[in-house]
Amino acid sequence: MNAPVLSEHDLAIALSMERECGKTIAFANGCFDVLHVGHIRYLQDAARQADVLVVGVNGDESVRGLKGEGRPVMNERERAEIISAIRGVTFVTIFHEASPSRLLGSLKPDFHCKGTDYAADTVPERDVVNAYGGKVVIVGDPKDHSTTAILDKLRAK
Repeated sequence: MNAPVLSEHDLAIALSMERECGKTIAFANGCFDVLHVGHIRYLQDAARQADVLVVGVNGDESVRGLKGEGRPVMNERERAEIISAIRGVTFVTIFHEASPSRLLGSLKPDFHCKGTDYAADTVPERDVVNAYGGKVVIVGDPKDHSTTAILDKLRAK
């Protein structure tokens, strides 16, 4: 069964219920434009950090701002639906800012999971997470995979 894709409001209610049951919350985020094994390893490692995994998917405009024209390849609803089908993902939400900082400050997950292209002290959202008492965790495999590299390879053919 796929994880539900929820609005921020509905997600906040769902997380409140999870916390009432004593569950811990992890948060991971990304564009997830063309899914690859690095994404899967990142999300499944993030799922091991807590009882509940929330995945924030960047909205179309924020992906375009981060990655440039021609991106995303798939629209935000399709990307969120694909992420919702990954084992270990509990909830998915779409956010429209370039950074998940505001969403983290609102949801206050116990763990903010970032990929291995970061160190705990270089995560841009670390001050937000530290301010509410959360913990930044580095998860996933070495950053040997990228959607940009896959797209470049396809364009070269």
